[in-house]
Amino acid sequence: MSELSSEQSSIGWIGTGIMGEPMCRHLILAGYHLFIFNRTKEKAEGLLREGAMWCDSPDEVARQARIVFTIVGYPDDLREIYFGRKGLLVAPSANSVFVDMTTTKPSLAREIYEKALGFSCAALDAPVSGGDVGAVKGELSIMVGGDEEVFDLVKPLLGLFGNNIVYQGKAGCGQHAKMCNQITVAGLMIGICENLIYCNRAGLDPHTMLRSVGSGAASSWLLKNLGPKIMDGDYSPGFFVEHFIKDMEIALDESKRMGIDLPGLTLVKSLYERARALGHGRLGTQALLLALEDFCEHEKRN
Repeated sequence: MSELSSEQSSIGWIGTGIMGEPMCRHLILAGYHLFIFNRTKEKAEGLLREGAMWCDSPDEVARQARIVFTIVGYPDDLREIYFGRKGLLVAPSANSVFVDMTTTKPSLAREIYEKALGFSCAALDAPVSGGDVGAVKGELSIMVGGDEEVFDLVKPLLGLFGNNIVYQGKAGCGQHAKMCNQITVAGLMIGICENLIYCNRAGLDPHTMLRSVGSGAASSWLLKNLGPKIMDGDYSPGFFVEHFIKDMEIALDESKRMGIDLPGLTLVKSLYERARALGHGRLGTQALLLALEDFCEHEKRN
């Protein structure tokens, strides 16, 4: 597969949500010709005004572009995009490359890889971390699984989205690395939220507290970026609660398959499910604080 140039290349993109839209925009700004599809066309209107071309189905995207990126919500969405009646892998052109940046099951990543291989095509699983802020700034961390020579071909494009791009190994390994990321995030999120509950109860000023804690051993991207949002009562989504629950379910399913128990992740997942039950599924992951506050109130009453 030869290297592509921005002046001569058409790129396909499927999924223009919170993460997908700014990532797609980086390609437009770099001079690529974009052919896009999204389940809801209205959510792609901004990109269409900026020069992207609309396609009515995934297979139409595949007919227009040699490299196609996908980033959608759930495994069932991904299955439909790739294997549905008008999916990407119904009858793709040989030597096409499909790069899935959704966080999904490692087994599904391998299934997409094998199906693509049967058409003399290639597929990478390349989930990302860094939220909407990282997507807008082009500073995502990208974890990639698949054939290394295909990774080398696509890496310059991935460099438009992220500043930490790491090849993890064979198909599915990118998704396994993302599960490691999400397990860590789960532990950090409960720590941050319990920190702030304790801080308020102790009568500390949370912004002053964060000046110390945010520069010590507890420092993290999440604390620095989501800590202030929680203090300001800002629960707008950089990453949805309901999508994080999906990721934790995948991690726990994979853990069970490998014969290991993750009691900490199980606990955090149950608290996020409480947040969803309270109606916060479409808020950002920092809305875990609302579930913890509800839990504390419930314990007081009982």
